Amino acid sequence: MSLWLDLARVASAANVLLLLVLGSVWVKSYLRLRSKHTLGMVLFAAILCIENGFALYVYFLDPILTAWFSNQVPDPAWQAMVVFHALETAALVFLAWVTLD
Repeated sequence: MSLWLDLARVASAANVLLLLVLGSVWVKSYLRLRSKHTLGMVLFAAILCIENGFALYVYFLDPILTAWFSNQVPDPAWQAMVVFHALETAALVFLAWVTLD
């Protein structure tokens, strides 16, 4: 099992958790305010949550892709994927900090 695959899994799982927290806050705000901006944030969280959920499915559950990712994908490709996931995590942490403050 690749260290890079494990890091991508952790970052994707963190992203899903952060998006669920942010989405719940934004849904509550939307139900109270009925603002298009807040609705846009809810949609943003939902789409990114689907994207990260699909990544987790591919990394953990898909029988063909899980085997391929864990054995045949070269490290430079994984390093790039981990950077993308980590940047998304950093952005979501900042967004959560701003939202929950």
